Amino acid sequence: MTVNKLTGWQTCVKSSRAYAENPEAMPHKPHRLFYGDNLEVLPTIASDSVDMVYLDPPFNSQQDYNLLFREYDGSKAAAQRLVFTDTWSWRPETAIAFRRITEVGGPLAKCMVALRAFLGETDLMAYLVMMAPRLQELHRVLKPSGSLYLHCDPTASHYLKVLLDAVFGEKNFINEIVWQRTNAHNMRTKGFVRSNDVLLYYAKTLSEIQFNEQYTAYGPEQLKRYKPDEKGRLYKAENLTFSTANPSRQFEWRGARPPANRSWGYSIEKLEELWAAGLIVARRDGTPRMDGLKVYLAEMKGKPVTTNWTDIPRVSNTSGERLGYPTQKPEALLARIINASTSEGDTVLDPFCGCGTTIAVAHKLHRKWIGIDVTARAIDIVEERLEAVDANARDTYELHGKPRTLEDARRLAKDNGYQFQRWILELMDVLPREIKPGADGGVDGRLYFVDAPSEGRTSEVIFSVKGGKNIGPDPVRSLAGITKGRAKIGVFVCFKATDAMYREVSNADPFVSIHGEFPSLQILTVADVLAGKRPHYPGAPSGPVTKRAPRLDAEQLELKPTEQLTLVGIAPRMARARLHPQKQKQVPIPVRKK
Repeated sequence: MTVNKLTGWQTCVKSSRAYAENPEAMPHKPHRLFYGDNLEVLPTIASDSVDMVYLDPPFNSQQDYNLLFREYDGSKAAAQRLVFTDTWSWRPETAIAFRRITEVGGPLAKCMVALRAFLGETDLMAYLVMMAPRLQELHRVLKPSGSLYLHCDPTASHYLKVLLDAVFGEKNFINEIVWQRTNAHNMRTKGFVRSNDVLLYYAKTLSEIQFNEQYTAYGPEQLKRYKPDEKGRLYKAENLTFSTANPSRQFEWRGARPPANRSWGYSIEKLEELWAAGLIVARRDGTPRMDGLKVYLAEMKGKPVTTNWTDIPRVSNTSGERLGYPTQKPEALLARIINASTSEGDTVLDPFCGCGTTIAVAHKLHRKWIGIDVTARAIDIVEERLEAVDANARDTYELHGKPRTLEDARRLAKDNGYQFQRWILELMDVLPREIKPGADGGVDGRLYFVDAPSEGRTSEVIFSVKGGKNIGPDPVRSLAGITKGRAKIGVFVCFKATDAMYREVSNADPFVSIHGEFPSLQILTVADVLAGKRPHYPGAPSGPVTKRAPRLDAEQLELKPTEQLTLVGIAPRMARARLHPQKQKQVPIPVRKK
């Protein structure tokens, strides 16, 4: 067990800690996927080992993002299963985390004290307390040549930049990139319509930063400047002089001399070389044109990308990339970032990997990757997406924290009871309680269903999870009492159920619905859940639940060394999500020329 100095939380990171202490112990598989809190996972990653970090953290937008919808007879449930809740509030544990940050000292501690004095104990300050230690850890794991891109919206970007200045140093700030993610359309608002996100781009050490300039195609107006030469090749004429009076470069050459306020941009030797190569346009009298340097379109890389990105559309409702994840970013956006700041074989880290866009694009661009997310559903989506990208992807990465077998589940329950509880509930598409370990009143999660579709009435299933050994009937009896007052159905989850526990189940009165009778008290073992068995309630799918991502043709997914890399939009089937399949579409993504 280890303790994070900034949070005080304990976490079991035995296998990963070995990699941090001894890089030679790294697994042979090039990629790593972690299920867990990134503040607990990041300390297990070796210092100076990552080439680029991209993070798209929740923006404190006070929204609940919903992914999975329950249905019965085609009607959507009024209550929805939340993937994550993008909200923070100042709580006693926030104050403890703040104190730990300030006790460490340094620029970040001073910054946090000043921000708290200005903002007070507000929701926004709680959000910044959540972000601060994570940014500190991300700085540590970056190589000196590494870079970080923090994706945010204008709601909190200015506060996050202050934090990044404190962690990285203001001299290592490179750019604020504005990505126009949508058009204004007919949205009505007081003030100008918000249509952009912000990317804050920092270097760990500016003098050592790796950067590969990116280019976009020329527009119609720029292409009008090009005309064909005698061989039909398109070129434009550029100036051979520059706007500075340099006496050593104001000589006469082949009958041409720059005006008094300009000078030749090349030495006389270089001018002769260009003339001999036919790269300077001549006047009718045979003298060189001072604005006649031939620049051929075929030799141009394109228009350099600026800090205003308006050429990458968002993931629309009809996009073939769309997975139903509310904060999903387009693959083209991540391809540009990864190509700009890494080379093949470099390591990319996403500590809030969500639906896995960073991971999928890094995989396709032959980068090593590390992905972290706190929700089991996100890890499922990442794995399904990777399988659609590469049928053999499972053999290329290490999965940490998320059990695959019953023994894995027992180990997780022993090492981290809260994470085990969250994992088993999310495996059943149940909303876990949001509060960290503590008094829970016997309820660890809940699920909602439509009891009377015509009336729109919803009812509740509550869950109690016990990961210990030798569980007796008392917790089942307690759940039965809670169910009578709060819900229609109670589900008890454990590793092993005894006869005494089943007797409590048989003694409970059934729940009678317009859809039939259902046991008001149910027991599921962890083995049952792993085998696909789920609670019995109105609208529940019949039969075991299985999860399988669709595989795309290998020819569609083959990475080719061309100017355009085609990434195929993937919409993996999520268990019981009832999401409508979407037609696969191809999205062109620019790849840096070598």
